[in-house]
Amino acid sequence: MTNAMHATREDTLRSAAAGLSASFLAVGLAELVAAVVEPSASPFAVIGSGLIDLAPSWAKDTAIALFGTGDKVALIVGIALVLVVVAAGAGILERRRSGVGAVILGALGVLAVVAAMIRPGAGPFAWLPGLVAGLVAVIVLRLLVARLRPVAGLRPDGEDRRRFLIWTAGVAAAGAVALIVGNVARGATRSIEAVREALRLPTAARPAAAVPAGAELGIRGLASVVTPNADFYRIDTALIVPQVDPADWSLRIHGMVDREVEITWDQLLAMPMQESDVTLACVSNEVGGSLIGNARWLGVPVRELLARAGVDAEADMVLSTSADGFTASTPIEALTDDRDALLAIGMNGEPLPIEHGFPVRMVVPGLYGYVSATKWVTQLEVTRFDRAKAYWTTRGWSDRGPVKLQSRIDVPRRGQSIPAGDAVIAGMAWHQHVGIAGVEVRIDDGPWRAAELATAISADTWVQWSIDWVAESGAHSVECRALSVDGETQTADPAAPAPDGAQGWHRIDVSVA
Repeated sequence: MTNAMHATREDTLRSAAAGLSASFLAVGLAELVAAVVEPSASPFAVIGSGLIDLAPSWAKDTAIALFGTGDKVALIVGIALVLVVVAAGAGILERRRSGVGAVILGALGVLAVVAAMIRPGAGPFAWLPGLVAGLVAVIVLRLLVARLRPVAGLRPDGEDRRRFLIWTAGVAAAGAVALIVGNVARGATRSIEAVREALRLPTAARPAAAVPAGAELGIRGLASVVTPNADFYRIDTALIVPQVDPADWSLRIHGMVDREVEITWDQLLAMPMQESDVTLACVSNEVGGSLIGNARWLGVPVRELLARAGVDAEADMVLSTSADGFTASTPIEALTDDRDALLAIGMNGEPLPIEHGFPVRMVVPGLYGYVSATKWVTQLEVTRFDRAKAYWTTRGWSDRGPVKLQSRIDVPRRGQSIPAGDAVIAGMAWHQHVGIAGVEVRIDDGPWRAAELATAISADTWVQWSIDWVAESGAHSVECRALSVDGETQTADPAAPAPDGAQGWHRIDVSVA
């Protein structure tokens, strides 16, 4: 009985190994084919992007809250883990009933084909990687499992087991080689970074003033008033970052306009450029969160581009579209008033990083990014809110997305232990396109005290603040609230990010030794 149970357990493990090896080879070859014919058709990418699109808002919020800017890595890892379970299960089922496991893996291949074909901008060979994955998985699984079945009623002996081990290991190794070669091939074909590095930005016709000397308080642990590109948060729906060649890029302005306009990269570069310091914030940012950053942008005012097309007086929204199909709905007044809404090509003195929208993106002060900061932008459709919906508004988020008055505590950190005596409390405050008039702090629910504000770069940027504190031993709570230039006081009423941005006072607990 014990020997029989052991044999059954061995059969199950070998069957699972067959499913895993077949799937690993299929994925490796599919990624290699995708790298050669169409990188955006990678099965991992198209299935992952489909899951992002289908996921409800609460699931996206949860992923961002748990993983922050690592949400996409977490999704890929999650897909890989699910594939491992499904592949192992398919191997076991194929061993017990011929054809069942093959159907499961074949269905995954069909899913990859369909997901690739329905993605915006799908190329003529988008179906090929998924087809390769499905066919390879089915054929290799059946061949491996066939080697597990007994011949003439005899169970496999030690030599048979060794041969099977060699076969499964060899198949898995071939999959690993294909995956590595595919990644190398994908890297070799990505010349867009080389194009970006060779690009020289034009000189701004309207340069921004130098950052005021008093904008930085010089407090350790306090966020820099200008966020380095490498540290700037990234939240978008692109599992594979679009690789857009400026030579092939153009912007189409259409819809409720007097005349349709198309602008090429060279034409855009020939226009007078403007520099502007603007803080961008993600609507998914929790109170006290880090999904916010400030940069100096270089670009052309959107209002000047819309003026070329002639905007219909009845229009109240511009629907911007990304190269990967993402859309955002921006109130037209935010693009035609006096604010520095830009079609940006530069960020902190260099061409836009690819992951931040190279070659062209939108930057609009005063609005959350989901309704304004379209990366890799290719279209501006002048329309109305009652005629068109954007990616996030179809998922229950508000239409207009104005940034809420917010502040946070950076120093000390939540839960940090500090020595008793002289200390400093410091943080950031923002209300883009309105401006910050002051910040108040209270300790242990005591009276509110006014903090010292750094010099703001402009009303469109966040500002640093600090306040001295004589810290006494024990546990303490610290809260902050901001006051805006228009007389608003940051509300204490808590609210989650959905549907129009988080709110409430940032509160931390500090231990004083």
